[in-house]
Amino acid sequence: MIIKGGIVYDPANGIFGEEMDICIESGRIAEDARGEVIDASGLLVMPGGVDAHSHIAGPKLNTGRIMRPDDSRIGTEPRTRVCRPSTGYTVPNCYAIGYRYARLGYTTAFEAATPIIEARHTHEELEEIPIVDKGALTLFGSNWTVMECVRDNDLGRLAAYVAWGLRAARGYGVKIVNPGGGEAWGFGSNVKSVHDPVPHFDVTPAQIIRALAEVNERLRLPHSIHLHFNNLGRPGNYTTAIETLELLKDIKPSRMRQVVHVAHMQFSAYGGTTWKDFESKASAIADYFNQTNHATMDLGQIIFGPATTMTADAPLEYANARIGHQKWSNHDIELEESSGVVPWVYMRKMPVNAVQWAIGLELALLTRDPWKVVMTTDHPNGGPFVNYPEIISLLMSREKREEEMKTLHEMVRSRSTLPSIEREMDWSEIVIMTRAAPARILGLEDKGHLGIGADADVSIYDIKPEEIDPSKDHAKVKAGLSRAKYTIKGGVVVVRDGEIVAAPQGRTYWVDAAVPESDMDRMLSSLKEKFERYYSIRMSNYMVQDAYISNPFVVRAGVQPLKEVI
Repeated sequence: MIIKGGIVYDPANGIFGEEMDICIESGRIAEDARGEVIDASGLLVMPGGVDAHSHIAGPKLNTGRIMRPDDSRIGTEPRTRVCRPSTGYTVPNCYAIGYRYARLGYTTAFEAATPIIEARHTHEELEEIPIVDKGALTLFGSNWTVMECVRDNDLGRLAAYVAWGLRAARGYGVKIVNPGGGEAWGFGSNVKSVHDPVPHFDVTPAQIIRALAEVNERLRLPHSIHLHFNNLGRPGNYTTAIETLELLKDIKPSRMRQVVHVAHMQFSAYGGTTWKDFESKASAIADYFNQTNHATMDLGQIIFGPATTMTADAPLEYANARIGHQKWSNHDIELEESSGVVPWVYMRKMPVNAVQWAIGLELALLTRDPWKVVMTTDHPNGGPFVNYPEIISLLMSREKREEEMKTLHEMVRSRSTLPSIEREMDWSEIVIMTRAAPARILGLEDKGHLGIGADADVSIYDIKPEEIDPSKDHAKVKAGLSRAKYTIKGGVVVVRDGEIVAAPQGRTYWVDAAVPESDMDRMLSSLKEKFERYYSIRMSNYMVQDAYISNPFVVRAGVQPLKEVI
């Protein structure tokens, strides 16, 4: 396949809007090729999109679907020759997730939080999501074995448990949510700061975060720790965010990436002492990121309208349910985590929501280096991922931001710096935030760029960069990005003129990490006892078997450096 004459943006390879041809052979970018020719003359061409933080599979999604029959009636699409029926908006069915990502030009999406014990369900749903490549991050932040290893200062045993947990869950990386808070919630409480001891374990969130970060580098995992801060969603929590980041700045990364990736930063950039004096502290967070290099973040941008919040931060969801007088589901996940699901609506005339909307945009526009910021909505917590074109058009046009602010509560002007920000992002910065940076942050070497040998994941949009001014023509930008003219996944055209024309099975990434046998033996000895005494299932029934993943991509890592293999 040859894509001819497109205006190509591939910042990872130093290409910033050049007219050129792209050749595809055997599913990868090549120097030469034969076969189908796609005329992309003058059109916007970039690598396939990569979503580094999205909630797309697992029991929490099903809980949201059960709680929201109203949502299932939105966005319904009938069966076609290629597609199965689609339903839902904030909690769409598995098929809709794959089709909608592909229509946006996205070809990879990672599920952001899975307890080990529920990973089998997660993979059952990932298997049903067509087209996109995917993976799942594994939760460790309130796990009994993790906290015991931290208490005993036994990082060798902790590394063995993380390696075993990733293999058991067929997981890709270490996710930490409100560390210690999930365990405290089992006793009706929470941890109040990074130095607040977890009940019955005599460890603090700071110790848990620091130990898991050190182990993450000891194992040379492709992705850094992926952290949801303590005190998320509370006024004044920006100090917790900065205090937590300071804990990690002296840790040396084992790969070319950050030491910590911060999830949905918008929810942790709040000033004030209560919701009455709530204000944006995005500028303080952006200043910190501008002055340091050990952390990256994704936005967690909110979108006005319905959302469904779902997180392993169960105390947060309890608070959400009380504030919003909403339905509430809470789940205690044995020795590993807790979680909750609460439907939500973000409203333009609600003062807090208006400032939250501004904070996400401020974080992107005030952080100078786009390689440190990834665009997300924390789907479906901030809103559905299908709204990414809306966010891009806002980042590229001050005029559009001004138009939007006229429809919001006036507090958006007095409690944020957004009205004074003049920056308008260009196409190269957008491609970094949506392709190159998330691929690098996740450690996906063959994604996010169009270099020779990369995965042939390519997006072509009916947008002519040399004729359109995104600052003025923001409506055309949004429309063009909403329905890709072509999405090519692994060398196969899956979208043509905004319609799904093929639905191949994507790959599932997971990490197999090696540790010294002696450490694994010590860890398993105590773990087997936990299964006998506390777990509701036997250890032999716990792990995700290979049969659950039909198209795996295994990344080798561990204490001993090994090559990546398929």
